[in-house]
Amino acid sequence: MKAEAARERNLEVRSLIKTLFKKAETAIKKKSEDMASKVKEAVSYLDKAVSKGIIHKKTAARKKSRLMKKLARKK
Repeated sequence: MKAEAARERNLEVRSLIKTLFKKAETAIKKKSEDMASKVKEAVSYLDKAVSKGIIHKKTAARKKSRLMKKLARKK
């Protein structure tokens, strides 16, 4: 069914967003060299999910804001 396929796709995207968010956070905590690129990748996927209607725009804004705040503190 169409709804079932969309649900599974949305779950995959949400899972990927969580994974990328965690990877970016750990990169920031460890102060690794690629922390800015990890944050950029996570933000990019958040924006894509918003454009596809998978997550709400304000949820993405909140997550991006928190990541950027952590990144700014570590630089």
